[in-house]
Amino acid sequence: MHENEDQPLPSTFDDADLYDMLLDKCDYGVEFYSRLAQEAHGPVLDVACGTGRILIPCLRAGVDIEGLDYSSAMLNQLRKKLPADRSPPRLTQSDMSRFQLDRKFALIMIPFNAFGHNLTQEAQLNCLRTCREHLLPGGSLAFDGYFPSLEIIGAAQGTRVLEGEIPHRESGRTLRMYDTRRFDRVNQIQHSINEVEVLDAEGNLCERRRSTSSIRWIYKGEMGLLLQLSGFRRWEISADFAGTPLERESDGMVVRAW
Repeated sequence: MHENEDQPLPSTFDDADLYDMLLDKCDYGVEFYSRLAQEAHGPVLDVACGTGRILIPCLRAGVDIEGLDYSSAMLNQLRKKLPADRSPPRLTQSDMSRFQLDRKFALIMIPFNAFGHNLTQEAQLNCLRTCREHLLPGGSLAFDGYFPSLEIIGAAQGTRVLEGEIPHRESGRTLRMYDTRRFDRVNQIQHSINEVEVLDAEGNLCERRRSTSSIRWIYKGEMGLLLQLSGFRRWEISADFAGTPLERESDGMVVRAW
């Protein structure tokens, strides 16, 4: 089955089963956020929790954790995966820039570059302020993204890039993942057409799933101003999860704020 390329593309996050399959073995940030969650010694909120890539390991480790995501499809997929030997966490469907919960948290985390889906500075500030308002005294916010190096944002418009391939977890067929990027460099937004191709045993294309997503990149100085304007008292902006100072062009940007 092939998508009709004349039809508007769905969001990448509408196909939660496929998203879950593609990220099933991705351990990016899991150890970092799980450690922060266990060290928080209080309730934790996983913003843009998706299908539970971070939330479920935290839950299994005994963390008092809740999840929030804009996509009902992602939350429904997460509910199917919750461990039966743990009390189910509260899951809330809401935009990360304007949620309102009746609880405050020792740690709020926004993993896997999800903060970048706030596509305007207004949305970014609203998200940061909302998170700060939901923190307990002494609580912290943690999230990651990427530094907008020239290699990334200077790429040619409309270049279709093979990002990897994995076997289908049920059929064993090869899944190939492509990203075709278009850049609005004035507003700092990358628009992507994401394609997943399914190949048969002979390597022939038998299915293609196409979707779209957009993300806004942020520079280090701009990030500091956003945190200051949002009312945070101190923060660290690192190049990686190990806390390496962000002093040169790098694909990593990890933020912690108190």
